[in-house]
Amino acid sequence: MKMSQRYDCKECNESLYGQKYILREDNPFCIKCYEGLYSNNCETCLKLISCISKDLSYKERHWHSECFLCNKCSRSLVDRPFATKDTMLMCTDCYCHEYSAKCYACLKTIMPGTKKMEHKNNSWHEKCFVCNYCQQPIGTKSFVKKDNNNYCLACYEKQFAQQCVHCKKGITSGGVSYRDQPWHKECFLCTGCKQQLAGQRFTSRDDSAYCLDCFCNMFAKKCACCTTPISGLGGSKYISFEDRQWHNDCFNCKKCSASLVGQGFLTCDDDIFCPDCGKEL
Repeated sequence: MKMSQRYDCKECNESLYGQKYILREDNPFCIKCYEGLYSNNCETCLKLISCISKDLSYKERHWHSECFLCNKCSRSLVDRPFATKDTMLMCTDCYCHEYSAKCYACLKTIMPGTKKMEHKNNSWHEKCFVCNYCQQPIGTKSFVKKDNNNYCLACYEKQFAQQCVHCKKGITSGGVSYRDQPWHKECFLCTGCKQQLAGQRFTSRDDSAYCLDCFCNMFAKKCACCTTPISGLGGSKYISFEDRQWHNDCFNCKKCSASLVGQGFLTCDDDIFCPDCGKEL
């Protein structure tokens, strides 16, 4: 008589005939061994989640279905949307009440997963983030905040912005004041070279603004020695004699190159000499 083949637990080798068992990767396990090897412990009650219980998992954590509850109100989260804060499970109502931002305009909760707009620690529903004047949604467009209200650029310019003296358009940021009149930075240019003057030294002549280079090249007197402009700006000193001028560093004896600043000197044609060298002429 041929003996029947044994059918034993893969782990403890006990016979499984007449017993409940579980197959895993084609290997049979008795209930006790399977639970000891593969079942998880519940995050809430810390007890084993048996084979006959429903195992609910989220991010490698496990719960009995009866233990899968909101940490605040204890309502079951089975088949319901939920959120997490640190390690806590919460229903969406409790999470919103505790942690979700409130809309700055309507003061209602901004639900998790919905689009919100943020600016300087304040939040809005997308539909509530509108221009205070035209009431059109601002979205991701540029805007200006004034007196705790938001305005699209067009409405802000129409209502509040100063007008640039040059281009006549509104100045929303980065303006320059010159002779008590407002300018855009990009409009406030040197009359000569047309470079921006904002942030650099400049001077004026006949109500027109010039960078220092252009002013010196166009209006400053030229040094009789080196022929470069003498700006006289910023407290720089120069020598003037009759109709000629010199930089301090250029006011030197033609022959011995000694500085004549504060000294007596003699002239011969267009040259200047110290008294000693002048005696040799």
